[in-house]
Amino acid sequence: MTLYPAIDLMGGQAVRLYQGDKNRATVYGDPVRVALSYRMYTERLHIVDLDGAFCGKPVNLKTVAKIISKTGMRVQLGGGLRDYESVKAAYSSGVAHVIVGTKAFDFAFLKKITDEFEGITVSIDLKKGELMTSGWQNQKETDLKQLLSTLRSYTNRYIYTDIEKDGTLQGVSATERFWGDSEMIYAAGVRHSEDIKELSRMGFSGVIIGKALLDGSVTLADLQGV
Repeated sequence: MTLYPAIDLMGGQAVRLYQGDKNRATVYGDPVRVALSYRMYTERLHIVDLDGAFCGKPVNLKTVAKIISKTGMRVQLGGGLRDYESVKAAYSSGVAHVIVGTKAFDFAFLKKITDEFEGITVSIDLKKGELMTSGWQNQKETDLKQLLSTLRSYTNRYIYTDIEKDGTLQGVSATERFWGDSEMIYAAGVRHSEDIKELSRMGFSGVIIGKALLDGSVTLADLQGV
């Protein structure tokens, strides 16, 4: 199980939202400091540009580039990456994986970026089993197995988020494995090592941990070897 500590960026600061609500943010300060605290345990980092997610264009790429420069970590980045130039700029900033949400369902766009860039990751954000888009504001009815069947033509790397668990520390969601042998990374609600073991049993290949680390409920040292 690959661990991805998470940093959400808003106004250049590390923050954490409750269920994606920008009006319910907890500020944790300098994101470089936070990233450096994780570096001794992992070389992976998950970053979301929250300003970008809400406005539709990346806003914090300079901060992302600084984090990468100072830590040398392999970063997967999401938030507002909805056009070719934004994706290109993210890779130029040193990002290892660009995460695409809403625009992933524009298959002409998805083909263009997956043809040109490696590591494109599709974010599958769910609420009560339904796909959510546009910064988690719009619901899109879909069959997940059918969706994955289509998406596999372009990429084999995904992030699964139960947005009702995001930032809540309420534990992970039980889900039937619909992704076959694709790389599927889980996010939202993770509290401790038992949650990670449960995700491994479900077949997830990685897990994103945000609030639990920031609040000190668990540390990456605690999770080594889980």
